[in-house]
Amino acid sequence: MVLLTKGASGREGIYNAGKWFSYFIIIGLIAGCGSILFHYLCQLGVHYFMDFMAGYRPTPPAGEHHLLVPTTRPFNRWILLFLPALGGLFSGWLVYTFAPEAEGHGTDAAIDAYHNKGGFIRSRVPIIKTIASTITLTTGGSGGREGPIAQIGAGFASFLATKLKLSDRERRIMMAAGIGAGVGSIFRAPLAGALFASEVLYRDPEFESDVIIPAGISSVVAYCLYCLVFGWGSLFESPDFLFRNPLELGPYLVLSVVLVLTGWFYVKVFYGTEKLFKGMTGVPNHLKPAIGGLCTGIIGFFFAHTLAFGYGFIQTALTTGLPLTMLLTLAIGKIFTTSFSIGSGGSGGVFGPSVVIGGAMGGVVGELFHRIMPGVVTEPGAFVIVGMAGFFTAVSNTPISTIIFVSEMTNSYHLLLPSLLVCSVCFLLGQKFTIFENQVKNKVDSPAHAGEFMVEILQKIRVKDLMHVVKQVPHVHEEMGFMAFKRFFSETKQHYFPVMNKEDRLVGIFSSTDIRGVIFLKEVEHLIVMRDIATTDIITTTPSEDLNMVLQKFTQKNIDSLPVVQETDHGVLIGMLDRRAVIASYNLQVERMKTRG
Repeated sequence: MVLLTKGASGREGIYNAGKWFSYFIIIGLIAGCGSILFHYLCQLGVHYFMDFMAGYRPTPPAGEHHLLVPTTRPFNRWILLFLPALGGLFSGWLVYTFAPEAEGHGTDAAIDAYHNKGGFIRSRVPIIKTIASTITLTTGGSGGREGPIAQIGAGFASFLATKLKLSDRERRIMMAAGIGAGVGSIFRAPLAGALFASEVLYRDPEFESDVIIPAGISSVVAYCLYCLVFGWGSLFESPDFLFRNPLELGPYLVLSVVLVLTGWFYVKVFYGTEKLFKGMTGVPNHLKPAIGGLCTGIIGFFFAHTLAFGYGFIQTALTTGLPLTMLLTLAIGKIFTTSFSIGSGGSGGVFGPSVVIGGAMGGVVGELFHRIMPGVVTEPGAFVIVGMAGFFTAVSNTPISTIIFVSEMTNSYHLLLPSLLVCSVCFLLGQKFTIFENQVKNKVDSPAHAGEFMVEILQKIRVKDLMHVVKQVPHVHEEMGFMAFKRFFSETKQHYFPVMNKEDRLVGIFSSTDIRGVIFLKEVEHLIVMRDIATTDIITTTPSEDLNMVLQKFTQKNIDSLPVVQETDHGVLIGMLDRRAVIASYNLQVERMKTRG
């Protein structure tokens, strides 16, 4: 890892590594504490809002348990109808009063901070995001926990980096480590959390390599701390599904297409809803989440299982199965409740709902094929697991981390082969859309890497590659009189003039700027020869030199053209290379890279 090794050796290297290691441990501890606090708040909110007020007690997944004894209050749909609106009202007021950037799903905001803000997140954002998300999600709003906890971890890491006066690059890496720690701990998937933090930044299958080790260290610490409080084990409990029949790959391919179409629909509905609410210019921003909450409540009035987290229904689909109609309404209804809850300006994540939507659609496809070909598709529950992975891959462009995510969340590693197939197909078919709008295509398009890539690209191009733009310019003899040069100068647009001796070797150079001090001295101009004006301290370049070094020479004395000389004899002039030609070559190379991407 660059942060631990760059520019350090021996005792200094050990000190440097220990310093950064301690930073990542601190980030993991804070992110783990944030996950614990957020989970407690969510449990309390679900108990006092959904259970105590509406009598709605959704079943938790196997890895989680009620912190408080459920009430015996009878289920009341009418309270459930208006509860998300009340939650949206308070959440909207809180967000738009204190931290407007905390609206929506937090992971996308963290991605934006990484690429465009030097990893900087205002310190109040994680606090507001935690409270607002708790209210949104525990009053029936549909969303996930990864967005808030990602901003908690990322926000603290950004705060720490700022206090330590670290560079933007170092702050970005620490911020990404906070994302990995938060997500890896609350979903009990430390490896996936680290990979997710480095993969979710880009649309292409590309990892931010500098992030993986820091995020891994922080994620392990946060996961251990979280599990010490809430117990070890995976979020879901899954039967030992096995893949043994290659014919089953056919139904899995069908599942891939279904997941991509559902993912496209999800993204369109989500951002269509967001655009709709942003277009309500006559409505105060803090009221919009209340309107979205009311729309969510209307859907929940008829389909209560589409509200809140929904993980318990996926747990049931894995173990005992759910009716087709319930799975279908869970998937489609969750798309709309999530869009209304988060797209209206509410606060929450999109990974959690994606897991539920994908698992439900996987269950639908698995159950249908089980009825059609029971000898091939023997376990519809396996399609639930693969559906989780494939769907989030389709909407997020994160195939590798998602496969690991679902495997760790379900403690099921026997379905890696069909998961790899489905995620690969979903990624290939779903590249045109994403739920994370702030993802950039690749590192070339990221402002965070602009300087690094400029150097890397320039170092790959040599002067010899630009010989077609190296200009052959008229020479000036060192014995030429200034009067003769004035006549020559009046007939040319040339700005830099190589000075040659009688052996036709380069001995000096001057620019049009250098003659300003002489051109108006009428009394002495007939005494001056061009050797007197030229500088003999010539900055030159050779065909083997890279453009990064050439640009450094341009800026060394703020010149716009360099003499290109032979490798073995710097007195032999080949031609003049302009700064504009170098920059144009760089821009052309960048465009080629983007086109290939």
